[in-house]
Amino acid sequence: MDYEQILYDVTENILTITLNRPEKLNAFTGRMQAEIIDALDRADADDEIKAIIFTGAGRGFCAGADLSAGANTFNYEVDGKGFRPDGGGVLTLRIFECLKPVISACNGPAVGVGATMQCAMDIRLASSNARYGFVFSKRGVVPEACSSWFLPRIVGISTALEWAFAGRVFEAAEALDRGFVQSVHSPDDLMPAARALAAEFATQTSSVSIAMIRQMMWKMLGADHPMEAHKIDSRGIFYTGKSADANEGVQSFLEKRPPEFPGKVSEDMPEFFPWWEPRSFE
Repeated sequence: MDYEQILYDVTENILTITLNRPEKLNAFTGRMQAEIIDALDRADADDEIKAIIFTGAGRGFCAGADLSAGANTFNYEVDGKGFRPDGGGVLTLRIFECLKPVISACNGPAVGVGATMQCAMDIRLASSNARYGFVFSKRGVVPEACSSWFLPRIVGISTALEWAFAGRVFEAAEALDRGFVQSVHSPDDLMPAARALAAEFATQTSSVSIAMIRQMMWKMLGADHPMEAHKIDSRGIFYTGKSADANEGVQSFLEKRPPEFPGKVSEDMPEFFPWWEPRSFE
């Protein structure tokens, strides 16, 4: 796919996906959704990519859905050209299934889907210029992009409801105080901080281990008993324990040298992966 609304850059095993409609504050479109999903598919298939950073071009991260269609923006029944009601959810579900760590480097305003898409990312960093808004009540719609599942798990039900009820736009300091972001940085320091974090994930770590860890942690958020985690932990340690990566991890430790893990996500995932039943959209 040729990208028109995102930038795709791989440097030192880190992919940076930049939302690239700066003249529209990177407002979200169906085209942008398709391009991001294609980029994530490419990233999962590319064993050279060890981590992913999302950011925005210009002064915004993402101003939410493109409202240029006017009053019928959210009415897909009007000639099928409105904003697809499942578009943000399709994107966050794809992020949820990703095999690489995903970091948000929020450089500016992030409203509507610009905020909810970040809920599915593993770690969120913010510029001091960042602003967030779950503004759905002020648009006469409801939260989307699976945020009714993600957001309460990140900040707790009371904060999630407060932000969604009020629909107000708030600053990065509040996002930090409520636990939505991990840290706030000056605009010039945001991307270096995100890259430094991504480098920790990408350096001297097993890509197979990280892919498993990411799915184990996210999937267990919905488990009804710790026994479900025990089942996956046990299978995981059995299969990874006999792998070339485990051998290298132990040997490198004993030999006091940096590990060089041979495992590839594209071909060396444990034989029981994936262990969950795929969900269909209804």
